[in-house]
Amino acid sequence: MPLFMDLHELPEGISAQHVAEMHQADLSIEHKFNCRGLTYWCDEKRKTAFCLIDAPNEQAVINLHKNAHGAIPMRIIQVNDAIVESFLGRIEDPEKSKDVSLNIINEPAFRSIMVVKLNRKNLIPTDTSLLKTTIKNCSRTIKRITAICNGRIVKHKADSFLISFKSVTDAITCGIKIQEFQRTINPNLELKIGISAGVPVTDKLAIFEDTIRTSDYLSDIAKGDFSITRALKDLYEGENQNRPIPNGNALQIVNSSEENFITHLMAYTEAVWAHSSINVHDFERHLGYSKSKFYRTIVDVVGQSPNLFLRDYRLKKALLLLEKQSANISEIAYQTGFSSPAYFSKCFYKKYGILPSNLCS
Repeated sequence: MPLFMDLHELPEGISAQHVAEMHQADLSIEHKFNCRGLTYWCDEKRKTAFCLIDAPNEQAVINLHKNAHGAIPMRIIQVNDAIVESFLGRIEDPEKSKDVSLNIINEPAFRSIMVVKLNRKNLIPTDTSLLKTTIKNCSRTIKRITAICNGRIVKHKADSFLISFKSVTDAITCGIKIQEFQRTINPNLELKIGISAGVPVTDKLAIFEDTIRTSDYLSDIAKGDFSITRALKDLYEGENQNRPIPNGNALQIVNSSEENFITHLMAYTEAVWAHSSINVHDFERHLGYSKSKFYRTIVDVVGQSPNLFLRDYRLKKALLLLEKQSANISEIAYQTGFSSPAYFSKCFYKKYGILPSNLCS
């Protein structure tokens, strides 16, 4: 059967004990609706609870809760058990709670999500083998630091990591350690880190979708090597009796308006980057900024001019296509929004230190 996770917003006065009683009520009649309640997470502080249930469909989940205790979930999404376990650490009730009849679980599903990306600054052929070795060494070190900081690796590709943390302090500590390690690696390789925090179920279709997207954008385009949201900074200080983040001057703190700008900027960029007719004026109009305000904002938040931002985004996409060798250089130039193969080759050489033809030989 499909696996569903739902969100309940808890009214004032509802405690972890009340949620445990509701969970037991679900279990007592779940067979009537062909459901199987696996576990739940309760966060008294944030007034949220999340249930994990095997069920034939969403309606069965609603019917189960309605008949068991009347608390209809605010939102239900379909999830994968392996992904849930990667983010949250379990898909069943904790062992320590199985020996008590009421099974009170006062454990938040709130998580800090880190994205780490390994980017190559240039692609000079003589450095290729060395960079591959460096990337492997970086991956081993990031895995080791993540384990030390109690993180869970949700997804790992050759050049990126998606990592989940229960503790904001652990997440930021991990980021600081990775950033310190970066200073020892090949200068042709850079590590970009983005961290935000949130709950697993929102109005999106996928688990932690909003939080992952924010962390991904921060690691992709935010100015600086290590970027976090203002909310994460405040949470860190709350966990640490208002002590500031160590070496906090090395972080870029993105406030809510800047976070909103990045989200809208990337959403539009992802929709139009391949069209050669798109230019900076289209961005200004779509985002509702004057020319001067858009320029100031993107430089402050991203650290690049509008034209350079769009060009670099297209070049990253072109690099992926070249490495897959899915088309010839001319086709890739036009597919990625460049007006001509010659201009594409010129821009590519300026960014990566080699011509795109060197990757096709």
